[in-house]
Amino acid sequence: MLDQKEQNQVDRRNAFKLVVSQFLINLGDVLINPKVTLPWLLQSLGAPLYLLGWLVPIRESGSLLPQLVIAHFIYRVRIRKWVWVLGSLIQSLSVVVIGCAALLLEGASAGWAIVAALIIFSVARGLNSVASKDVLGKTVVKNKRGRVTGWSSSASGLITIGIAVCTLFFLDSVQGDRFFYVLGIVAATLVWLLAALIYSFVKEPLSEIGDKGKKLGDVFKELSLLKTDSVFREFVIARSLFLCAALSAPYYVLIAQQGSENNVSVLGLFILASGLASLLSSPFWGLFSDYSSRKVMASASFLSAFTGVALFSIVEFYSDVSFRIVVIVILYFVLNVAHQGVRIGRKTYLVNLGEGNKRTSYVSVSNTIIGFILLVMSSVSLLAYSISLASLVLVFSLITLAGVYMVIRLPEV
Repeated sequence: MLDQKEQNQVDRRNAFKLVVSQFLINLGDVLINPKVTLPWLLQSLGAPLYLLGWLVPIRESGSLLPQLVIAHFIYRVRIRKWVWVLGSLIQSLSVVVIGCAALLLEGASAGWAIVAALIIFSVARGLNSVASKDVLGKTVVKNKRGRVTGWSSSASGLITIGIAVCTLFFLDSVQGDRFFYVLGIVAATLVWLLAALIYSFVKEPLSEIGDKGKKLGDVFKELSLLKTDSVFREFVIARSLFLCAALSAPYYVLIAQQGSENNVSVLGLFILASGLASLLSSPFWGLFSDYSSRKVMASASFLSAFTGVALFSIVEFYSDVSFRIVVIVILYFVLNVAHQGVRIGRKTYLVNLGEGNKRTSYVSVSNTIIGFILLVMSSVSLLAYSISLASLVLVFSLITLAGVYMVIRLPEV
């Protein structure tokens, strides 16, 4: 047994390793972001337009839907950091496939190859999602968990800003050149490998092994939590409504892209906005979440809804294209600030809501349900064929407001 001083040192080292590995994962997400980078890449390769609307649902649902089954096997694993490491290795291989498709293919074939790799990538991300919250809960004390998530997001935002600066000032010559995108994908591959290496050094206590994982049929019994646990049920409903904020993000990029004639500098502005949002807001949201993750979710979701209403107003009532692009980038920054708050708040709330295997059950059930609901909500994007993209963003914002009401009803944890 370790004395208190030695235990505190282990806790600090674990927190540092979690921050660094999560920072690397966040950085990798920036490099192959389904809201910014991948839509731009597919459009540059001449992929069909209908594939663009499925990038975010595939990325999110692919990691969420399998989590009940993933949890079924995780219940048998005493050291769960290795599940996270495996997920990161598979993701790195999927990113390699995306790079090869961008380099060797064009049009529909390139689009479908990238989407197929993204599906595998997303399923592997489900391993990380279930394992990470369990490891975080086992290795970091309760009143510091929000800060671990917040500082890792902030650090990745700093690197994102560097990427954006390079895009804006040094990459004009690669306008439309697929090698520019492939370079970013190669960097993302190395990022995931390094993250897996660092995470493998986390000192994790043994997990309890119960009877939950013995029968595959037990997977679906976990869904009874939605009936028996009212707080958990209302959390899942609120989180479902918050999905609309994430679904609206690619349309900010597409609206600006339509007015910029595919200018790569505009892509740099969006990456810069995303990086600044993470850098500046994540530490605040993390600290705020350790005080009240419920209030973080409420305020951040309201901010995202307000941003969508503002975007609709700008697009509908201002005809100056240059002015609109600048304002849309600013609104995208605000949307990402809000998204960081929602993401950090809901993760902290869920980790604090349960302990041990019950926490794993909460994570797997909520994520699986959210995966199904995300696919259903993504069908709202079909309205883009009958209404403007700005009007679609407004619809998403109004749905998000309903989530604000639901999260206000939740108790503090």
